Amino acid sequence: MKTRVITAVVALVIFIPILIAGGIWIQIAASVLAAVAASEVGLMRRTLLIDFGAVLTMLGAVVMTLPTSIWHELNLPITLQRSSLLYIFVILMLLHTVIARNKFNFEDAGVFTLTMIYVGLGFGMMVAARTAGLDTLMYAFLIVWVTDSAAYLVGRKLGKHKLTAISPNKTWEGSIGGSVIAVVLAAIYVYFFPQRYNWGIMLLISIVLSVAGQFGDLIESSLKRFYHVKDSGNALPGHGGILDRFDSMLIVLPLMYLLGVFA
Repeated sequence: MKTRVITAVVALVIFIPILIAGGIWIQIAASVLAAVAASEVGLMRRTLLIDFGAVLTMLGAVVMTLPTSIWHELNLPITLQRSSLLYIFVILMLLHTVIARNKFNFEDAGVFTLTMIYVGLGFGMMVAARTAGLDTLMYAFLIVWVTDSAAYLVGRKLGKHKLTAISPNKTWEGSIGGSVIAVVLAAIYVYFFPQRYNWGIMLLISIVLSVAGQFGDLIESSLKRFYHVKDSGNALPGHGGILDRFDSMLIVLPLMYLLGVFA
């Protein structure tokens, strides 16, 4: 518990000023987090981080965090823009399946390609949300953190019905209670910090995001269960890895973008 508390305090001391500062600092943080999270998938697959496929995955995840505006500002040719680079990375991975002589196969290429998109775009949306406004990014964090914490507390106190075998400790009571409390607090938040839509629509969006955040948690739990690991990594002592801490955000932030909460 002591290690967990110390890690949380240190992380907040570093992360909160970065969130407030925004700009290049949030971009650097997102890139580092994406690279580490991508490496965690490689380690779960027992792949050396110096392996060509793992290096491409980490590089691709970082590229996916870069905002579209950067490509326009640099006036890069279309072959060097984000979507084209992703395709180039995929082609290089497929070529690696031949050169590596089955030490790197199509399954590896598929998992690493999905990782680049899932992790890279997820953290990229964190940059986009912060660019839209600190209050927008904090709205996302509020929903995720409150849902997660309230679901744990309610489930521990009232939980009787198991939610899913993927995560045996989660209960329906905790899930519903977490969403209810998160939506109530989100409703208060958007009243004082209005978002893109009116209060009623944001209330409905908050419900969707709270549920989506729980799915994000379960997706990462499914990933860990598949690879038979307890935590995605040990980057955060007492808390696990980067994926363990940002799993919900990697689903909530892209969904906020798709729903038009920020552009």
